[in-house]
This record gives sequence, C-alpha cells and structure tokens, in this order.
Amino acid sequence: MQRAALFSGGDAQMASGDLGELLVPYMPTIRVPKSGDRVYKTECAFSYDSPDSEGGLYVCMNTFLGFGREHLERHYRKTGQCVYLHLKRRVIEKVPGASGGALPKRRNAKLFLDLETNSDLNSDDLEYEDEAKLIIFPDHYEISLPNIEELPALVTIACDALLNAKSPYRKQEPDSWEEELQASKHAKTLVQLDNGVRIPPSGWKCSKCDLRENLWLNLTDGSVLCGRWFFDGSGGNGHALEHYKETGYPLAVKLGTITPDGADVYSFDEEEPVLDPHIAKHLAHFGIDMLQMQVTENGLRDNDIKPRVSEWEVIQEAGVKLKPMYGPGYTGMKNLGNSCYLNAVMQAIFSIPEFQRAYVGNLPRIFDYSPLDPTQDFNTQMAKLGHGLLSGQYSKPPMKSELIEQVMKEEHKPQQNGISPQMFKAFISKGHPEFSSNRQQDAQEFFLHLINLVERNTVGSENPSDVFRFLVEERTQCCQSRKVRYAQRVDYIMQLPVAMEAATNKDELIAYELKRREAEAARRPPPELVRAKIPFSACLQAFSEPNNVEDFWSSALQAKSAGVKTSRFASFPEYLVVQIKKFTFGLDWIPKKLDVSVDMPDFLDISHLRARGLQPGEEELPDIAPPIIIPEDPKALDIDESSVMQLAEMGFPLEACRKAVYYTGNLGAEVAFNWIIAHMEEPDFAEPLVIPAFGEVASSGAAVFGAVGLDNQPPEEMVAIIISMGFQRNLAIQALKATNNNLERALEWIFSHPELEEEREPALDTADLDNNANANILAETGSEGPRIKDGSGRYELFGFISHMGTSTMSGHYVCHLKKEGRWVIYNDLRVCASERPPKDLGYIYFYHRIPS
Repeated sequence: MQRAALFSGGDAQMASGDLGELLVPYMPTIRVPKSGDRVYKTECAFSYDSPDSEGGLYVCMNTFLGFGREHLERHYRKTGQCVYLHLKRRVIEKVPGASGGALPKRRNAKLFLDLETNSDLNSDDLEYEDEAKLIIFPDHYEISLPNIEELPALVTIACDALLNAKSPYRKQEPDSWEEELQASKHAKTLVQLDNGVRIPPSGWKCSKCDLRENLWLNLTDGSVLCGRWFFDGSGGNGHALEHYKETGYPLAVKLGTITPDGADVYSFDEEEPVLDPHIAKHLAHFGIDMLQMQVTENGLRDNDIKPRVSEWEVIQEAGVKLKPMYGPGYTGMKNLGNSCYLNAVMQAIFSIPEFQRAYVGNLPRIFDYSPLDPTQDFNTQMAKLGHGLLSGQYSKPPMKSELIEQVMKEEHKPQQNGISPQMFKAFISKGHPEFSSNRQQDAQEFFLHLINLVERNTVGSENPSDVFRFLVEERTQCCQSRKVRYAQRVDYIMQLPVAMEAATNKDELIAYELKRREAEAARRPPPELVRAKIPFSACLQAFSEPNNVEDFWSSALQAKSAGVKTSRFASFPEYLVVQIKKFTFGLDWIPKKLDVSVDMPDFLDISHLRARGLQPGEEELPDIAPPIIIPEDPKALDIDESSVMQLAEMGFPLEACRKAVYYTGNLGAEVAFNWIIAHMEEPDFAEPLVIPAFGEVASSGAAVFGAVGLDNQPPEEMVAIIISMGFQRNLAIQALKATNNNLERALEWIFSHPELEEEREPALDTADLDNNANANILAETGSEGPRIKDGSGRYELFGFISHMGTSTMSGHYVCHLKKEGRWVIYNDLRVCASERPPKDLGYIYFYHRIPS
C-alpha cells in the first residue's frame, strides 16, 4: 500500500487487493445521494474554488459539501469526515497537427463534469480533461476513478450518483429558481425572409388587432403579433400562435424584453420558452442592435453620425474602449439570469470599509464558528462573497491564448472569470417570492432586504449596517389649529422625488413629444431622444417641502382635518444612500420609469436639513389617541390606497403593501414600511390579503385595531414592528402598554423617554469609537433607541447604481465606484476603468461623510 502525496502533486496508486480493506472502516460514513439531497460539486462552501481551480474541489461523501484545498482540513476537524471525492478539470494545450495548425475540432470525450465555464471547451488551442479521485483524509490516500472492479459496490454507486447529480440550484419547489432553458432546435437553421422589415424601438402594435402590450416578433418574417401565454400573464388575442399555425414559422421574441444580455424567446413548435444562441444575429436581421438597443434605417450601427443618447449606450459606456481592471477589489460577478441588481448592490456594499472589516476582517472567526452546513449561514456567505470580491484571487488577467482567441473572434469585450454568486443568491433569497426567482428586481428593494438580514445576523462588536441608519424627524401640523406633533423614525435611504416641473429644457421636451407621436402614428422610427434635465436642487427642494397628510386626525380638534408633514434629518448617517424616485405606476399598474437626467453633485451639503425640534411659539398637539373603532365586519375597514401606492412605488409586491397597511391600522406608509421589513421573509409575504371573520382570530383583531388583549400583552405584530426599527423587545412592550397599544403613540413615547434604562437587555454590540472619531455615536450601553452614527451633513459621492430599461420588472443594472481616485464600471463580469461615468443617469447614489 502506497501513500499518495496529494498536496505535493503526487500520483501514488493503491494495490487493487487492498482497496476494499482500506475503505471498510469508512463505509458507514459514505452515503448515496437521495432525492432532495443537494450536491455541491461545482463550488466550495467557503470560497469560489471549483474543479477548474488549481487545487480542484473536494466533495464530502457524507454531507455532499464541496471544499477548496485550503478549507478541507477545517471541515475534517469539525465533522471527522474522511472520504472525499476530488474533482479536477485540467487545461492542456493542443498538439499542433502536421500542417502546423491545431488538430481539427472534436468533442472532448474526457469531459464528464457538468460545470459552468466562460471558456470554449472546443477551443482550437486548448483541450480540457476531467478527473475524479477518492481521497481518504488525513493520510491523503488516493484512489483513481473509475475503478469499478476493485471498489465496493456501495462506493461505486455513491461516486456515480454524486458525479451525475444535478445542480443544487435548479428548481426544487414553486418559490425557488427557474428551470434552465434549453436551446431551440430551430435556432441554428432558422430561415429569415429578406423582406425589408425593420422594427422601430417603440410604438409597436399587433398587425391583426389594436393591442399594444404582450407583443411578439416572429423571427422569420418580422411580423409583430399579440400573444396570450406565460411570463407576465398579460392577455392577448393569440394572433402570434395563429400566425405560426398558418405559416409554420417557429420562433418569436417578446418585444420589451430585449437587452444586451438576451431576450425572452418562445418556440411554438416545441411549445416552451427556449434559448436562441443566435438571437443577436436574428434581431440584427430586422435592424435591432441588442447591445446598443437602437434601430437605424439600414439596421447598422451609426455611432459616428448620431449622438449617443440611448440609456443603454451611455450607462454602459458603449463605443468607448475601456481598460479592463484586475486584482483586489476589481472582481466581476457572473449574471445568473437577471441577477445584475444583486451584483450591483453587493459591489457597492463591499466597497465600504465597515462591511469589509465586519466580514472579510473576521473571516477566520466566521468560518471556524460556522454551522455544519455553511451554505445556510448568512455571515459565512457574506464573508465568502466579500473575500471573493476583495482578495483578487478570482480577478486575474486572461492567459495569452485566451486573449488572442478573443481578438480573433472580434469580440474583444474583456471580461474575467470573476465569481458566480449562486450559493449566495440561493441563501439570501430563500423563501422570498421575488428574489428567489429569475425575474428582474428593484435594486433599492434588495438593498433594504440585505440590510434587514445584516441587522438580524450581526457579527461581533460591529454592526456594519449602522453606517446607513439615520433618524428622520417628522413634523406634522394641523392646518386648522396650527398645533404640531414631532415624531422620529428610522430610515436607511433618502428618497428624492423627481421634480419634473423644474425641467430646464421644457420647450425641447414638448417638441420631442409631438415628433414622437407623429412617428408612432406613421409607424416611423422615433426622433432622436430628448431627456428631461432636472436640477438636483429642485429634487432637494421637493424633498424638504411639506406634504399633505391624507385622512389626518387632529387630536386638538378630536376630528379629521387637513394636515401637512415635513421631514428633516434628526441625525446624519456615516454613509448617505440617495434614491432618485424614477419609478412610478402607469394606468395599467405596471411600474414605469421616468427617463430623466439629474445633475447629481460630487459634493453634497444637506446641513440645512438638520431637524430642530419644537420651536419657540409652537404648541404641541394633545397626546390623545383617536377613538378605536372596531366594526362589526372587519372587512368594512378601508385600506388607505395612497399608502399602498407609496409602498408599491418602492418596489414591494402590491398585495404585501395592502397587508402592511391593513395590519398597521392605516397609520401611514412609514409604519406600514416597518411592518414589511419585519415580515418580508415570511412565505406568504406576497400572497393576497385574507381578512378573517370578526370572531375567528382574536389576536389578529388586536393586531389590526390596536385592541388590548385579555392578558394585557401588546399584540405581537406591533412588538415586531418596533423591534424591526432597532429597539429592544422589553422597551417595545413597555411603550405599547403605556399607550394602550397605539403604535404611533408608542413610538413617540419611546423618543420622549430617553432616560429609561431599567430592564434593558444588554447591547450585543457597541460602536467602534476609534474608527468613528468624528461621529457622535448614540449607541453607548444603557441608552435607548436605535444605534446611529451622527455627524456633519457634508458628503462626497463615491458610487452609484444605474438602471437601464422601462421598469423595475425588466432591464439591466450597472454599478460605478470611485476607487483609488478613478471611476470604475462594474458591469457583471466586465470590470473596467470608466471614461465617462454617467453620474446624471443613476438610480441609487452612495455618499460618504467628509470628516469635519
């Protein structure tokens, strides 16, 4: 029996007669994967090592978790598992043929691992070979596979089942990931008629009826017809299907879904959604350029003649030769299928030092104390992602042969191997009806979802989300009595309205709209785009102006009255996140986007928005709660639709917004927002609101109407809302009891009793005073209220996330970050030095405080 020098590259072989005897002690620990078991054979649980990596991947034959070479011993120490399947894909340069060139292409029969790769497995210059070995740890005995005759039957069956196991990220249940689409059998041989049809970028209408939604472009003859199936559920008259039955033209693409990353394609013959590997060529036949999303009369790019105004072009800096960036902090992320929103947000998050310290700085401790299944631990997955982005280990320049191949194919759009955040996305979206799908999402909504998870899983003494948290002071005034009420709430994002009325190019906009309508009526290409130019100062002014309060109940008048609300900053965060509220709802309830240009400043001073509290001469509204009205039929309770729409405009599902407003008793969008944050992980979060009969569930009635329970305990719904704002549970209960379970008054009570220290649970974390010398940290032991890092209101821009597309339901996200004094664009796997950062077209902006 020989010992293999596994980690030194040795290749010792076991005598065949000894294999069975060698494996006998380990047989009880070797399992055969069953239905429902997840086999992680493509990615390490602690890193982004894979069988493509230098050291390969080691898959535990008991837990089916994969580990890179540097993390294998950690799993062995923690579990005692000894038997691993070592998977490795080797890259070999092809031997030149007699003519001096590479040997002819042929499918490599030595590939048996189902791996994702950015490489061409049938390259002219490179050859790939997969190998699998059994490894017995810690002695590093090595058994080459296949070795069917010498191995025990159980081991052979287990190895075969593991090698053939499907991806753990495939669809398991209705709320999980989508099934992978297959390439259509018609894509390669599709015949396209040379009939001169050119498709305009807007103004589409079904050629057989008047429908302008749910339209499909037949890829054979260019017919635009309505559909009536899948994707968004919108209706139609089925003319696209009728056209297929008449002509036999099999493939159609849904208009409005075309992006540089692909499009939704349906095969009538195969009766399912499919992939079209040649979609760019098929669309170009009708004058559609997927990358630029612009149409010219001859179907060719005309960048030298027309100014580059397309949102897709400007934001992605198309047409400009960008220098690729490699190394620590310049790692790209693979798009998993509309996961660009996640990629953009996480790039911005891990550019912040506090998040780097909390996760990457604590990486050894997090990994050592991770649960037996690290794929299901938030902090482990955050640390893994942070290390993957910041280490530079997965951001290396391409090999010379790869670079030559890119140039020869005239597809020199440099991209790195980067990392694939599959495991991270699978965990962070688990149970969420939207994020667990492959549909496009709102980056702002995902940012809040992430912050909520960070709050729940704080590591060590530092909660990195503290840098975003700030207090908003809301001043509500009764217009009739002139009396006021001051209240505070927690927030993480400054939402700025788009002041369309302040556009500085109104005449141009009016002229453009007239030309656009004329072109649409005549079915001509639209005129050159004119984008509304909005001064940032106008957006800031709109934010600071008073807003009308719907259904305001004045405690001074003991009746409903007109009221106005003004918001100010009671504290300024360390990092200010600013969202430009570009998304609104159309008449069809579909989110739409305002295509505007806002001159966002590099340096921002909002010191004038500092809250001042009760002013001399102001008289407070009496601390009297509105009467509690419990209708005989709870269905009679009206839901404040204005609050519902405010929440829906933030990107939350409509039904979840209705539930939030209902279960918080119509107390306003702010209170309902906190309910959403506290309940968004629940499996029925986006299910329709079902109101029980009055006598069915007493606790629900108490939660909705604020009634006192029989045991005088506050409703758990209200307690959860207050806890979600950052307060301790005992303080939430005390405040609700003191205000007869009135949620709004309970919040006011908390802020008006800062001296209360008794019975407070010890704080789990304290602020890092050494690293925040310029901040006044209201988080010292014994102080009540949310942890904030107050300081000056002067900020500098260091990043922004931009959205391309017409709504949050479609499109693409890109992130720009300022690193080492220069702007860098992060467009999924492409990371390049930015030449023209489109700061005026961003959606979410990130500012850091300027030290005073």
